[in-house]
Amino acid sequence: MCRIAGLVDKSLSAEELLATVTIMCDSLKHGGPDDSGVYCDAATKVCLGNRRLAIVDLTANGHQPMADANQTTWLTFNGEIYNYQELRSELASLGVKFHSNTDTEIVLQAYINWGTESFARLKGMFAFAVYDAVKKSVYLVRDTNGIKPLYYSTAGNKLAFASEIRAFKAAKLNNSDDPRWPVWLLALGHIPEPHTTLKDVQSLPKGHFLCWSENGSFLLEQYFTKEKISYISNEKIIKQEVFGLMSQAVQRQLVADASIGVFLSGGIDSSLITLLAANNDSERLNTISVFFDEKNYDERAYQNAITQIANCNNHKHLVQQQDFDAHLIDILGAMDMPTTDGINTWFISKYAHEAGLKAVLSGVGADELFGGYPSFNRMKYLPYGKLMPKWASQMAGMIDGRYKKFEYLRYNHPMADYLFLRGLHGPAQIAEILDTSEAEVTGILFNENRHGTRAYDKEYAAWLETNLYMQNQLLRDTDVLSMSHGLEVRVPFLDEELMAFVEQIDPSIRFGGRQPKQILIEAFASMLPKAIWDRPKMGFTFPLQRWMRNNKHVSDESLYRGKAAKKIMKKFQSGTLHWSRAFALYQVQAHV
Repeated sequence: MCRIAGLVDKSLSAEELLATVTIMCDSLKHGGPDDSGVYCDAATKVCLGNRRLAIVDLTANGHQPMADANQTTWLTFNGEIYNYQELRSELASLGVKFHSNTDTEIVLQAYINWGTESFARLKGMFAFAVYDAVKKSVYLVRDTNGIKPLYYSTAGNKLAFASEIRAFKAAKLNNSDDPRWPVWLLALGHIPEPHTTLKDVQSLPKGHFLCWSENGSFLLEQYFTKEKISYISNEKIIKQEVFGLMSQAVQRQLVADASIGVFLSGGIDSSLITLLAANNDSERLNTISVFFDEKNYDERAYQNAITQIANCNNHKHLVQQQDFDAHLIDILGAMDMPTTDGINTWFISKYAHEAGLKAVLSGVGADELFGGYPSFNRMKYLPYGKLMPKWASQMAGMIDGRYKKFEYLRYNHPMADYLFLRGLHGPAQIAEILDTSEAEVTGILFNENRHGTRAYDKEYAAWLETNLYMQNQLLRDTDVLSMSHGLEVRVPFLDEELMAFVEQIDPSIRFGGRQPKQILIEAFASMLPKAIWDRPKMGFTFPLQRWMRNNKHVSDESLYRGKAAKKIMKKFQSGTLHWSRAFALYQVQAHV
């Protein structure tokens, strides 16, 4: 796991390129504290940089950027390849000689031997850049689920890329703000891919690669597409396969030469991963948990139930108001781009780092795969809401509170459907906050990917949750806020083989049952204690409603500009507004 950066710019000297990429890498040191390296081809003006977090093969053999023996191909790599041992054996049968035990070298040799076809053969989470000195081409590649981030810019006839937006800013590359980002943040609580807070800097789409040629032209191509689904309805086979594939995913993702653990909240997903990990090596297993003074958020009883079975080393930490107040500025700085999520990840990653861990497993992805969110049940009501007369949805936008989101029913767009289910502020309210027109706001939110008639079912809910919420918020925030502590987070539920199988399960079984994630629970009935699954869903949440109201920097209405903003903060102080809406406004006002 690392942080990567690079620049291709013919207008700069080799010394200037090295200096610029070094600045980019230095800004990413938190995510790669163990080693650093920069390579520059003075002739083609290609420069690659790397900050290393050593997890597999901790020796200097893993130094990056890495090249083959003839130095015809160079690689800077961020991620983990879970099938690297299988690929290593296959490459060895072709006569490849290896100089390290790293998965980085497997990626390098896979490209040398199989070209761009190698990208689809990699199973794991990754974002990397390959420089082919023979073809004089640079490839940027991102994993099929978009677990690892990779941002790039092709402005000014140059290619710049990095794992975080802060690297562009540090090197004064593409340093102008995209004026649209406050609209996205106020509506969504995050900046949706492929957009960023910077002009001309985008996120590389998942399952794609970008090829940059010496003449300055580039091609963006998808290397991975999902096959057509034939549904499986045999419940016995489904449970057996889910059990087997999930067990295999956890086993694969425990491979590390550095200390590894599990985030244990006490919910179904983290408990299941902990128990499976303990089956592999309970003596070496560490779990990280947090708890609170606020009883409604205290899950220690459930955490204890699992750690007693797993017989693992559990690190528990009390998080209080004073911790939130003391670290809020640090958390905001670690976010890289504004978001209303990730505070929980920042804290638990801090404690994992302090426990000496370099990698942890997380339950991200289970709710999206198996229908764990309330949105899966709410979806069926959405088409009835769309029958509401236009004047009624317009009137809803004028009413304070949750009804403002009814404005989104007027728009035939997947983003509008998502915002009705999960959005923060309505278009009219956003326009008032930003002193712009509602047409300007909706033009930014709904300018692409319109759709016609569709089934408003649980499969559609899964698509929205996976491609909008998980992709844009959960995965990005988990990555950037864990890596701010030099910690890698692995996500077994997003294992490619497991996901491919789950998506073949007949929807009536996959999302059916008397409670959310019923088929997952039944697949692991022999392992999961009833106390873990037979209770209301909490999620990995903090008491932020109270903490933010008590934090004067967030809740003091006198610090906000404009009548609309002050009115919103008054409602927050009175306890009638969710903290996420106030926190989005706080970040907008702090930046604008």
